[in-house]
Amino acid sequence: MRQAILAALTVAALGALAVSPSQAAQKMAVFAGGCFWSMEKAFDEVPGVTQTISGFSGGSVPDPTYRDVVRGGTGHVEAVQVTYDDQRVSYDQLLSAYWHAIDPTDPSGQFCDKGPQYETVIFAGDAAEQASAQSSRQAVAAELGKPVATRIEASAPFYAAEAEHQNFHVTNAAHYQRYVTGCGREGALARVWGARAAAKTPALAG
Repeated sequence: MRQAILAALTVAALGALAVSPSQAAQKMAVFAGGCFWSMEKAFDEVPGVTQTISGFSGGSVPDPTYRDVVRGGTGHVEAVQVTYDDQRVSYDQLLSAYWHAIDPTDPSGQFCDKGPQYETVIFAGDAAEQASAQSSRQAVAAELGKPVATRIEASAPFYAAEAEHQNFHVTNAAHYQRYVTGCGREGALARVWGARAAAKTPALAG
């Protein structure tokens, strides 16, 4: 579905994308939650998040393109690199926002996007993040009463996707909404999480 939407667009160049945070005091985290357009939107709505970049992580092929990853065989998943101010939002709060924006029980992908490139993964940057991710995963499994398919892996090289994928929910809002509606994303999230689906603020996500 997304490939058809992209084929119909004339995308303006968005300029070079910086993968590194602009301020040394900020921290970064990487999450894979299916469609990276939707993950960008989910994290953009969290207070304290200062930048999101759509891309790929977890694979064996350097500098993959979107077509490479969608075609399969690179080992990458679609992921989002999140830059955040840890004085305003904690890693644990980011984890909560992440869980409530995905279906963690689906091992085959997310919603209408199926395949290895759409599987859910938390890329832990250090031992503290690993411990937090494991603890939150256990809490989610207990809350939902189902096995959680989301993997927790050590951080891996992150590669930014092409410019036309960045901030897609804003630059191509109508096309993005068509994708969300066609995919049934909002209804599926509501069935998994109820009122806690896609919590936007740390207060809701705690």
